[in-house]
Amino acid sequence: MPLLFSYGTLQDERVQLATFGRRLAGRADALPGFETLQVRIDDPAEVAATGLTHYENAVPSSRADARVPGMALEVTQAELAHADEYERPAAYVRTAVVLASGTPAWVYVHAPTSSPQLA
Repeated sequence: MPLLFSYGTLQDERVQLATFGRRLAGRADALPGFETLQVRIDDPAEVAATGLTHYENAVPSSRADARVPGMALEVTQAELAHADEYERPAAYVRTAVVLASGTPAWVYVHAPTSSPQLA
């Protein structure tokens, strides 16, 4: 079963239930070599739907001690495809990583083709 590393809203049980129809099993882990930044949400409909004005995005860091804490969540291949749809509007791209635990996982990070608009 693939792992999906979440450092944001997919850690929330309500979001998991709304997105996948179930609570995901997972464990605490961290994403080394990355840090987060706040990216403004420009779509008023998305702001209304989420109640958020900014998303946290993981970006590569040059700091040797950089780590993003989060959860490694167990998902099916179908749920991973569904997560792609969930994350698409937020300027994320899914990429393969190795977590601090040494476990391979997927994670959504800031899309390199777009410019982050910092808070």
